[in-house]
Amino acid sequence: MLEQKVIEIIELIDNVGADTSVPKNIRRALSEAKERLKGTDELSTRVSSAVYLIEAVSEDINMPMHARTQIWAILSALESTKSS
Repeated sequence: MLEQKVIEIIELIDNVGADTSVPKNIRRALSEAKERLKGTDELSTRVSSAVYLIEAVSEDINMPMHARTQIWAILSALESTKSS
């Protein structure tokens, strides 16, 4: 069940990462977070690592507003997997 949720979060990350209006540094952080989520560590470690990477860029002033909303949704989904 949780692994399915992680797959859905990775799809959300892919959607934002494919948006060329999102600055390159943010797409890079999303890509790194996605790779962490796909890793072999314990789920809580992977999720915490992804949250850390995404939070670091979530307040970037160059991020378009629609992307910021999607980033917040991703962070919310990640946080909900941590508490499950």
